[in-house]
Amino acid sequence: MERAENERLRRMAQGKCLENLLIMQENEWMRRKAQQLDQENKALLAELKQRQQQHQGAGGPSGSVSGSGSAAVTNLKPAKATGKQQQPK
Repeated sequence: MERAENERLRRMAQGKCLENLLIMQENEWMRRKAQQLDQENKALLAELKQRQQQHQGAGGPSGSVSGSGSAAVTNLKPAKATGKQQQPK
């Protein structure tokens, strides 16, 4: 009787170990994806600031973009899923 209980507990522990491993792997994948998205976000922000400076330098309105900046972002194309930035045309 005790042997069967020990075997049941061993299988349960084994299952939990596998579950933990899968969670850790998913966590690592999500951490990498978050880093990639952070890098893309920083690149897009830098591009937006550069375009904003070029626009202001070309006799455009002075001052910063008001609100969330969505009007200035409309000309930006989203990056491909590979993580590479598309070059502006």
